[in-house]
Amino acid sequence: MGYPKGRHRNADCAFPAHIPQNTGTILRLCACLDVAAHIIEPAGFPVSDRHFRRAGMDYLDQVTIMRHESWSKFERWRNDNSYRLILFTTKAVRSYLDYRFSPMDILLFGRESAGVPDDVVTAADARLVIPIKPGLRSLNVAMAAAMALGEALRQTSSAIAAQR
Repeated sequence: MGYPKGRHRNADCAFPAHIPQNTGTILRLCACLDVAAHIIEPAGFPVSDRHFRRAGMDYLDQVTIMRHESWSKFERWRNDNSYRLILFTTKAVRSYLDYRFSPMDILLFGRESAGVPDDVVTAADARLVIPIKPGLRSLNVAMAAAMALGEALRQTSSAIAAQR
């Protein structure tokens, strides 16, 4: 698994496909921002093209989706290709706004209901939080992905230029 020839290299977005609507929103985000989406299985719903089509609407033909059969296979691929893993978690102390992103980062978002297992936390090169109002639990995972990707692309000058 690698990137298609000629693909512009940006930070990537990785997540377990747990809720079809969130998956569709994140895939649309990745298509619009020209960011590859890594889906780490097992998923919380059947990840057939039909389910993706319904969730991702007409954006699926515009996004690079890399499916990884398991966490261990994703980790092997990531390490073989020297990518940094940046975990977004409500349990982190460091704000994503204080972090220096790289084009070789893969931004990982866990499930809203359970986060990520301890071995995933341990494997992360950095653990970041998006600060929110005290007393509230968390942002929607697709919203968090949009905020984090926006900041990573801004910092790495990888954002798509505005068309005039």
